[in-house]
Amino acid sequence: MKLIKHCKPSSDVAAQQGNCAAFSLLEVMIAVAIFFMATFAILNLVGSSVRAARGLEPFNLDASSVVAELSLTNRLEEGEIPREIIKHFEDMHPGYTCGGSIIEVRTNGLYQVELLVGGVTAGKHVVATTSKILLFRPFTGARNQGGTRP
Repeated sequence: MKLIKHCKPSSDVAAQQGNCAAFSLLEVMIAVAIFFMATFAILNLVGSSVRAARGLEPFNLDASSVVAELSLTNRLEEGEIPREIIKHFEDMHPGYTCGGSIIEVRTNGLYQVELLVGGVTAGKHVVATTSKILLFRPFTGARNQGGTRP
């Protein structure tokens, strides 16, 4: 079985006798298989290179998960961030820790929370971010200790 025939136009006799150069179906299939094997090898190499490059980048982790947990609480107390929130953060992000303080800014229940998140990435980069937020919790603090509001 001949797939592609290359004959000179002047040699009609050669075309009738079958002396034309051509590729067989088997040769074309082998060439296509080699092409796809080389293509997939190159794609695999590029993919592994991209994964290795991502592993070298420092992982920027901010304090948004700690802020989210603090915003879910109804009551805040002055002092350090509660230990259970820090433990939950460390469980979610191994190799990282957080800390900070809660300060009552006004007596109406306005609190300033200062957060610090830090850790060491796989590439041994020390990453530390700080954040400050304000949370309004009117039913917390010194006003409630006197029994003026529930």
